[in-house]
Amino acid sequence: MNPAALSDIIQSRRSIRCYEDRPVSREVLYRLLEAAHWASSAHNRQPWRFAVLTSAARCESLARVMGERFRADLRADGVPDDQADRQVKRSYQRISSAPVVVVACLSMTDMAHYPDARRQQAERIMAIQSAALAAQNLLLMAHAEGLGACWMCAPLFVPDVVREELSLPDDWEPQALLTLGYPAEQREALREPLETRILWY
Repeated sequence: MNPAALSDIIQSRRSIRCYEDRPVSREVLYRLLEAAHWASSAHNRQPWRFAVLTSAARCESLARVMGERFRADLRADGVPDDQADRQVKRSYQRISSAPVVVVACLSMTDMAHYPDARRQQAERIMAIQSAALAAQNLLLMAHAEGLGACWMCAPLFVPDVVREELSLPDDWEPQALLTLGYPAEQREALREPLETRILWY
């Protein structure tokens, strides 16, 4: 493969939050999920799971119930109602207006199980990292397919709400929402200088 072409895909990808009002075909979505499925994973256990929402009603209902919990949390934090309403509305619109929402989950079912908390916690982190690697593959393939996408970590704050709303299996732990669609906006990249993130030894 041409390294320059891969570098261009990586560096030109952006987090897109506004989409055209047109569907994404099942064939394209399957290619995205196939790319995710080829990610590296701890012990090759492949702990990722994906719930794919393609109906507007499903995306809207998920956005609504998540927004209700979000609003309650903001009010408990003492955020004024008008500010809370703005934040909830923004989150709701990002989710409900996306043609596709992929809920990235993990399952510990096939991961190793240890008798001590230290190693079990490490195993759980490995599963989280593995699911994130799969999601990154999906994001890059989405960009290569001409789609826009955005990673949202909101399910981490309301995993029970997401699991109940989608009737997910008990072992599926929601980690992120990936909104997908044909982009209706352009965004600039913001990156700090690479050298501020490196130690050389």
